[in-house]
Amino acid sequence: MNAEPQAEHQWLQQLVGAWTMEGQYSMGPDQPPMKSSGEETVRTLGGLWTVAEGRGPMPDGGSMTSVITLGYDPQKKKFVGTFVASVMTYLWVYEGTLDGARKVLTLEVDGPSMAGDGTMTKYHDIIEFHSPDHRTLSSQTRGADGSWHKFMEMHYHRKK
Repeated sequence: MNAEPQAEHQWLQQLVGAWTMEGQYSMGPDQPPMKSSGEETVRTLGGLWTVAEGRGPMPDGGSMTSVITLGYDPQKKKFVGTFVASVMTYLWVYEGTLDGARKVLTLEVDGPSMAGDGTMTKYHDIIEFHSPDHRTLSSQTRGADGSWHKFMEMHYHRKK
């Protein structure tokens, strides 16, 4: 099997490189926003996958490392991927779609509720390119009423 990269795989290649990141997140509607920063290095696997490794400090003085894999499955006609982090034990499995303007990739995933009650809920991780050297990653969760609530937004700037 020797797969050839499709247009969707080529879209992912714009993630490749070294990035700085900064933004904020909140761990719940009654929690104050917290600032976050770090670095991310994204590499390609054969032009079919990207592997992004992020590193940054945690509020408690420790550090976190995360790994995101992203690819495109032509049979499903969906972007696919995973997310893991050194501060959690859950493997997040993505499926997503690109908007018509080819600027925004919305990744859908089920994961543990931030309420900590053992239930699962729906999340969206949204990657948006504002320029070749600036992108955002925002995360939102679906509330009990079906509405989406953003709890994280990170800005990524390509290192020169």
